[in-house]
Amino acid sequence: MYPLIRRYLRRVDVLYLAICVLCSALSVVVLVSLGYSQLGSNNKASVQVIASLLGVMLAIVFSTVDYRALARAWPLHATVAWGLVLPTLFLHNVNTGVLTIGYDAGGTSNYSWYRVGGMTFQPAELAKISFILTLALHLSQLRGQVNKPKNLFFLLIHVIVPPLLIHLQGDDGTALVFLGIGLIMLYAGGLSHWLVGGVLVGGVVGGGALLMLKPDLLKGYQFQRIMAILTPEDPALSDITYQQNKGAMAIGTGGLTGQGLFSGDHIFVPNAWNDFIFAYLANVLGFLGAAAVLILLFALCLRTLRTALHSSDALGRFICVGIFAALFVQCVINLGMNLQVLPVIGVTLPFFSAGGSSVVMMYLCVGLVLSVGIHAKNTRLDAGPIL
Repeated sequence: MYPLIRRYLRRVDVLYLAICVLCSALSVVVLVSLGYSQLGSNNKASVQVIASLLGVMLAIVFSTVDYRALARAWPLHATVAWGLVLPTLFLHNVNTGVLTIGYDAGGTSNYSWYRVGGMTFQPAELAKISFILTLALHLSQLRGQVNKPKNLFFLLIHVIVPPLLIHLQGDDGTALVFLGIGLIMLYAGGLSHWLVGGVLVGGVVGGGALLMLKPDLLKGYQFQRIMAILTPEDPALSDITYQQNKGAMAIGTGGLTGQGLFSGDHIFVPNAWNDFIFAYLANVLGFLGAAAVLILLFALCLRTLRTALHSSDALGRFICVGIFAALFVQCVINLGMNLQVLPVIGVTLPFFSAGGSSVVMMYLCVGLVLSVGIHAKNTRLDAGPIL
């Protein structure tokens, strides 16, 4: 047993896993503080502990599985993942005993959840992993021939359809994350720079024109959240801007070292345990604590890209790029929400926001990165020294 453990530790990226565990530990401490000072219970922290422990175990198990076999098993995991997503497109708050299909967790017409008893699960998180695996396999099979019209056509379908399905669920924040993952993976796969520029310009111009011609395309609260960023002083939007204003106030008053954990002397931010965990964290731990969180997340992104560069094959490289994209896009959107530069669209901060399914699925992604790294190291060791 011990030789196997030592051999595993020599192969695995221990630092990468340690950074993830440190993020989870800091998250639990902050959630305990939040429970003490605002929630009146440690339920959020308890769920985070259970999800993190389960996630670490699954990450270790996944790291020992051949990621190539997982990618080739796409008919299985894609069927399961999207088979769970599809019912939520049509069934909204449908109760079947202890199970609620299409549960609206936030009261914003976002029917992307399942509720089982007192627990909720978002199948889009599982679909995100399947999406990364299938797109990585697709790109690796093209062998750099991404820009051929036929290949590009099917790749664009692969990238666009999943975000559209998530949009139909009502979860536009997660849909944007899917779209960001797909575009970054396409770019890493060799998509033409001119085409990337054209798509970005066309998307901005076309999206703006579409909203002007058909303003009812967005739900009322979505349009108001966008206007709240553009005109934050509009008194008619005071209810919409309340959470972001409190979040910005919390970040701004944290000072260098913050108000202190468990002190109760913090700025109240609605739902601080979820999308606005960074605002609460910056308030109680100050600039130093917020900077430490950013450094940890930045280190995770860099370490993921490092594993991609050392991958022994294109499939592993694209998987790591996809997981980097998931981390990076979620961090950018969440921090933008907290800093009042992006509208509130319900995107969590990886490892820190409270949420069982999102934490577990993030650790499954970690397991995939570790698997790519282990395989790359095994390949180098099997090759032996080059004379």
